[in-house]
Amino acid sequence: MLITLIFVKGVNDNKKLNTFLYLCAMAQTITLTLTPKQAADSKFYTSAVAKQIGVKQSDIALLRIVKRSVDARRGALKVNLTLEAFLDFEPMPEPIHFDYPNVENGDPIIIIGAGPAGLFAALRLIELGKKPILFERGKDVAERGKDIAQIQRGGAIDPDSNYAFGEGGAGTFSDGKLFTRSKKRGDYNRALQRLVYHGATEEILYEAHPHIGSDRLPRIIADIRRQIVECGGEFFFNSRVTSVIIKDGRAVGVVVGGQRVEGCAVIVATGHSAHDIYNMLDQSGVRLEAKPFAMGVRIEHPQALINKIQYHNSEQMEYLPAAAYSLVNQVDGRGVYSFCMCPGGFIVPAMTDDSQTVVNGMSPSHRGSPFANSGFVTEIREEDFGHLRAEFGELAGLEFQRRFEAMARAESQGRQTAPAQRVADFVAARSSASLPACSYVPGIVPSRLDKWMPQFIATRLREAIKIFDRRMHGYLTNEAVVVGVESRTSTPVRIPRNRQTLQHIEIAGLYPAGEGAGYAGGIISAALDGERIAEAIAEAAR
Repeated sequence: MLITLIFVKGVNDNKKLNTFLYLCAMAQTITLTLTPKQAADSKFYTSAVAKQIGVKQSDIALLRIVKRSVDARRGALKVNLTLEAFLDFEPMPEPIHFDYPNVENGDPIIIIGAGPAGLFAALRLIELGKKPILFERGKDVAERGKDIAQIQRGGAIDPDSNYAFGEGGAGTFSDGKLFTRSKKRGDYNRALQRLVYHGATEEILYEAHPHIGSDRLPRIIADIRRQIVECGGEFFFNSRVTSVIIKDGRAVGVVVGGQRVEGCAVIVATGHSAHDIYNMLDQSGVRLEAKPFAMGVRIEHPQALINKIQYHNSEQMEYLPAAAYSLVNQVDGRGVYSFCMCPGGFIVPAMTDDSQTVVNGMSPSHRGSPFANSGFVTEIREEDFGHLRAEFGELAGLEFQRRFEAMARAESQGRQTAPAQRVADFVAARSSASLPACSYVPGIVPSRLDKWMPQFIATRLREAIKIFDRRMHGYLTNEAVVVGVESRTSTPVRIPRNRQTLQHIEIAGLYPAGEGAGYAGGIISAALDGERIAEAIAEAAR
């Protein structure tokens, strides 16, 4: 490091000079391994940092957490904290900021869907001088919340405004976890910073498994929309796209409410539940591809039990967040795994019309529910729905998914109630005479899930529970319940695109994006994919 010596009034001996130069150095990065109680006490770890870098505690002007993770291996609970210490006289870190110019007169780019892929594509397009025009089939996030409350009460389902459709997409009201395995596909940290800029707390920047919470996400989504509109972008709700206009092999616009709207490119970012979009594209001759996906159930345990298992019944559990888990194993040649695990959360009704029963999970920011639930699914391969290909072609997987959801509906015995079975009874293939308390507000009803779902699914789930119980002793218990069905883990259809240009392989100007196109699997991966699409559009325009 290059240090330039300067004379400063009052600094007239070597000791004072060395102190001054030290205080003017770069921020110090320190890693501490603490007990959960110590990590919960800011005074303790501030004192520890001061001692480690050799300054007085009062010399620390700012101490911020860079990374925090819990290590529960080998029975000894530890919290790993990486911190940055900024000392007096040092420049403080700049606040997170993004520059969004006015793009009212920029090239219009049409975006179908206002989920994370569509919203982040819009923000990045604005940064690149393009004008996003978003069409969302559902309602704004506030009105959408009212429709979701009605579904929770067992009321009618609005097919355009529910847990899957509406401003913010499926992730807005289903947990807000920000984990992704696709960090190489984009700037993961920038995506998190963009969320903080729009209202998320800074904890998401350093937690090992960042989470916003379904109670906070709606405000963030509304702020993103405000940003888009203030910069000259356009936002239309209750606007279902019924056709993509293709001219001379190029997408040049869409039809919404009988009206043509043209643009320089069209981004399809509709999420994994927009079956009508797949049908529309298929009927228009746009090439689609069937793909493997996964289906199963939601499994729910008392959160206290999961805490006890994961934290080894430690006395320091009270200083730690609600425990999560991630499980995966091969059973008869196929993966079976937990999915979208929601500690301190709730099971929610995720169906998009009255012919289905579909469940998902969510957690509020405080994760204070007494329940822990997770998707619990197995692979669905193309061979499983091959018998439907003659009639449904590349959409055969959608039909297989629909039939699975319809079977669950037939077992639900009510409007939004869901079929359920105690876990030990499910594994033993016997009926449950009663059911335990469950977070699913519309209610659960006893059902032999192992009997009516496809046997290749039921058999693998049962065997996996036995295996997982050996890793997490107590996982196989009649205190837990399986609830049907978890079927929207990902789309059974891919809209194929060129790897370099990211445009559809046959239609120029058509950009498939996010989960619905088959290129993402969560909020952040979809957001990153949306940003990549925006950059590809800008590159193509050069």
